[in-house]
Amino acid sequence: MPSFADFLFDAGLAIQNLAESLSGRALRLGVTGLSGAGKTIFVTALVQQLTLAARVAAQGGKNPLPVFRVHAEGRLVRGTIEPQPDDAVPRFAYEEHIATLTGPGGDSEKRAWPESTRRISELRLTLEFERETSFGRRNSQLSIDLVDYPGEWLLDLPLLGKSYQRWSQDTLEASLAPARAPLAAEWRAYVTSLDPAALSDEAVAQKAAMLFTAYLRACRAEPISASALPPGRFLMPGDLEGSPLLTFSPLPLTEGSEIAPQSLAGMMARRYDAYRNHIVRPFFRDHFARLDRQIVLVDVLAALNAGVGAVRDLEHALGEVLNAFRAGKNTLLTSLLRPRIDKILFAATKADHLNHVSHDRLEAILRRLTARAIARSEDVGAAIDVVALAAVRATHEANVGGRGNAALAAVVGISMAGERIGNEVFDGRTEAAIFPGELPRDPDAVFSGDMGVVDPRMADYRFVRFRPPIAQRDAAGMALPLPHIRLDRALQFLIGDRFD
Repeated sequence: MPSFADFLFDAGLAIQNLAESLSGRALRLGVTGLSGAGKTIFVTALVQQLTLAARVAAQGGKNPLPVFRVHAEGRLVRGTIEPQPDDAVPRFAYEEHIATLTGPGGDSEKRAWPESTRRISELRLTLEFERETSFGRRNSQLSIDLVDYPGEWLLDLPLLGKSYQRWSQDTLEASLAPARAPLAAEWRAYVTSLDPAALSDEAVAQKAAMLFTAYLRACRAEPISASALPPGRFLMPGDLEGSPLLTFSPLPLTEGSEIAPQSLAGMMARRYDAYRNHIVRPFFRDHFARLDRQIVLVDVLAALNAGVGAVRDLEHALGEVLNAFRAGKNTLLTSLLRPRIDKILFAATKADHLNHVSHDRLEAILRRLTARAIARSEDVGAAIDVVALAAVRATHEANVGGRGNAALAAVVGISMAGERIGNEVFDGRTEAAIFPGELPRDPDAVFSGDMGVVDPRMADYRFVRFRPPIAQRDAAGMALPLPHIRLDRALQFLIGDRFD
């Protein structure tokens, strides 16, 4: 049953949302995904496409967003970056990220991928367009606040509904999974040797937290590549590193067990509650609960590389993600007082690592990974879709000689220096054709390990990291948008209805 504090929290949200609505509230689009999924690249590419697309079309260039209907119909007039809407939130460093992608000072040899998202940031983009009316086209505009935040923070939201005892129990049980157990051994041996009822001891808490953090980091790294690893700030501590907010650990407790205030368990429970109250709740109140639309970027290929355990862990993490969303169809009242996320797009990133013949299979795997969670959200009226995309396309396609007379559907690009396939190490300068393997026709196969291919070598995935593409310019020397795969489809689903 909701507490009085929960009632006050919701009342504060309603007042905040009503004030924003009356002052001309922009559409708030949340962009998230677990570590390495490509959040920074997605936001950078989206902003570049929408600020350059109209200019390219006006000059007779090729339409870079053919599925984004307002642009395809010639109604998109201009896209402009506006001043930062929230003074307390860092601005998304769009210009810096574009310079990194294309090469500082225009030097394409220095082009690189931007650093991963490590904190929340925001950018307002205003799109001017022509709206079709019974009296003809009329000028209009839509402001979009892009909110970029680490997916690890999103996985913290379920903690708001879990006691310290329940969280401890769930976390210790998860650490027994076959892939995680060896990595958890030292931490588990230490915390299970402790007496939760003993007097609190700061040195004990610090050692337990250190071992717990090392376990979480080992789970996130290859080859395990686990996804469900809350609390998120343990992996991205920032200026909180070493603070009591991050100096706690699960202990062997059961749900409903009594905890003495001065005990070791009492200290851990207070810090767990402080983490929820001072980190998780403010994020939910100030950012997450204000979102209208959401895209969740998913690195499915990394999970496939890591094996069945990582795939199942990703499925669990995506279920937790959707449980955290306040999803549903908006009415006039809810849009004013308690807006819901009425559209959610799950996007399998790095589609350019596969030939297009495998893109449908990649989408099918992602749909299978999110099937249970999607069914729950669709029941409350939210629109949900999945797509395989590459916000920035780093490869092109080719058919190369294969086994026997069969040609293989490959991708061609410049791999990052040091990437390796077998004994071959790439130098970061030479273009190479790579056959990445064949995804299974049946998406259920990724949960069994039986990839359903006649030749086992076809399931020997070879996903390597590619360098960004070399930026192109038009005849006048103006920058052209970077190539992409289905970014326009994502835009049409997420915001296309706002231009009708």
